[in-house]
Amino acid sequence: MKDPNYSKILSSTLSAILGWAEKRLLAYHNYFHSDNTELLECVVSVGVLSAKIMVEDISHEYRKKRKEFDVAHERVFSVDNVFRQIMEKVKSSKRSSNKNQQNQLPFLSILAQDVSTLAFSEKAIFSPILKRWHPLSAGVAVATLHSCYGNELKQFVSSIGELTPDILQVLRAAEKLEKDLVQIAVENSVDSEDGGKSIIREMPPYEAESVVSNLVKSWIKTRLDRLKEWVDRNLQQEVWDPRANKERFAPSSVEVLRIVDEALEAFFLLPISIHAALLPDLTNGIDRCLQHYISKAKSGCGTRSTFVPSMPALTRCSSRSKVSGVFKKKEKFQKAQSRKSQVGTTNGNGSFGIPQLYCRINTLQHIRTELDVLAKRTIVHLRSSESHNNNIANGTGKAFELSAAACLEGIQQLCEATAYKVIFQDLSHVLWDGLYVGEVSSSRIEPFLQELEHYLEVLSLTVHDRVRTRVITEVMKASFDGFLLVLLAGGPARAFSLQDYETIAEDFKFLTDLFWSNGDGLPADLIQKFSTTVKAILPLFHTETDSLIEQFKYMTAESYGSSAKSKLPLPPTSGQWSPTEPNTLLRVLCYRSDETAAKFLKKTYNLPKKL
Repeated sequence: MKDPNYSKILSSTLSAILGWAEKRLLAYHNYFHSDNTELLECVVSVGVLSAKIMVEDISHEYRKKRKEFDVAHERVFSVDNVFRQIMEKVKSSKRSSNKNQQNQLPFLSILAQDVSTLAFSEKAIFSPILKRWHPLSAGVAVATLHSCYGNELKQFVSSIGELTPDILQVLRAAEKLEKDLVQIAVENSVDSEDGGKSIIREMPPYEAESVVSNLVKSWIKTRLDRLKEWVDRNLQQEVWDPRANKERFAPSSVEVLRIVDEALEAFFLLPISIHAALLPDLTNGIDRCLQHYISKAKSGCGTRSTFVPSMPALTRCSSRSKVSGVFKKKEKFQKAQSRKSQVGTTNGNGSFGIPQLYCRINTLQHIRTELDVLAKRTIVHLRSSESHNNNIANGTGKAFELSAAACLEGIQQLCEATAYKVIFQDLSHVLWDGLYVGEVSSSRIEPFLQELEHYLEVLSLTVHDRVRTRVITEVMKASFDGFLLVLLAGGPARAFSLQDYETIAEDFKFLTDLFWSNGDGLPADLIQKFSTTVKAILPLFHTETDSLIEQFKYMTAESYGSSAKSKLPLPPTSGQWSPTEPNTLLRVLCYRSDETAAKFLKKTYNLPKKL
């Protein structure tokens, strides 16, 4: 075209047409819809053709500025513009409908839904047409929407302080929107050279799930901190009174378990899809808090060694031992009565008396039972949640296992401590300070049995039936230990002759009968199991002194070998009583009211007659 006037007129005309086409394409959402998409195709065709003519044939100046009618650029601008229009519309709608509500956070959820609707509209209505001029036009549109919404979401996330339902709603909406946009981009890019990777690279992830995860972890930490505070506060106020409720366990445990249950309920009410992944954070934290409670529940209650008295030094008897014992009996009885009144005073107050120990045992049993309920309820919640996974749900059977183990250990420790406290502290005035002091025939086991029976009656009425047998069994074991300790380490106030054997054996039968209780008490095989040691040792008190000395020499030589030939070593106290154990045999000799035994002990070890 050589005519400059013609070229000028044509260039001006084409520029006007191009400007008109660009104007409509920059706001194609305002001009076109599903019913007139053919007009969009015409407009783009005219615009592209006009730009091509101007570039190739007419305007050198235009050629310098632009090479073609950029459909992608126009679409980005148009999509960005319509996004802002939608956002303003949503904000305006929220203001008009929620004038009295300060929290405007959910508007991003609504915006996400509207953006998703827009994206699918772009894909269905406009992309099939614009794809003719730009193969990845749908990808360009969704990448633009992804970026626009992402900017708003980033500002929102930076202002989050703590987890709320509205925040979760927004993040879930963002996650769903992102999945929709990525799906559209991938589907649109199937035939492209790079499979749409270039478009996906322009869509950096919102990482909504990561944000949710961090927020839920923070929520869990807050709940666990609150639970720990409640545990400490309730423990400080707890007096372990079994009369506090009809179940006879500590009210503090009810309160703590209620808070645990509320925390689990609240966790599964969170509208998230990652319950299974984050549940261990919550259950492990609860497990630690409950272990803390359990540890405090048994703390300070003592153990077997706390209550068992130390053994007095070994002495030998003399022919006057019985007489001396009789004269000392009145003095010892007075001391025992004084000690009894002190024990009674101690048990009446404080949180470590026998009733309080019963309450502690019941409490740990209650927690143990409730832990099973909580674990099963957690599995039900998990299986009905969005993150349902059978393998994970089955794995939650291990939830609270450390607390459950701590309960078992605590119950065992408390049962043992209670038993030995009853026998060696509360009943010491009739056992350690009374049984067989002086004449055996006049200081028999009946007073001890009477008071022990009373304790067993209270125990049966107070302790939970699931652990009652265990506590009574521990009391029986402690009473058997106490009986043996009286016989083998009762101090110089006690001495036994061969004639005392029948009385001692009969007393022990009375003791075992108390626990059997004509078939209403402990099983006979259980009594038999724990009475084996006593029954094995009792015949030693019926064994002739000379025979006993020979047994002692033989067993000592067996234990010490050649070193025992020149001089018999003094066997140490192991506490593992046995008729074949040298120290046990030695102790029977020490308490044998017999001149032969006394001379042997004097000659061999130079044992004194009194402490």
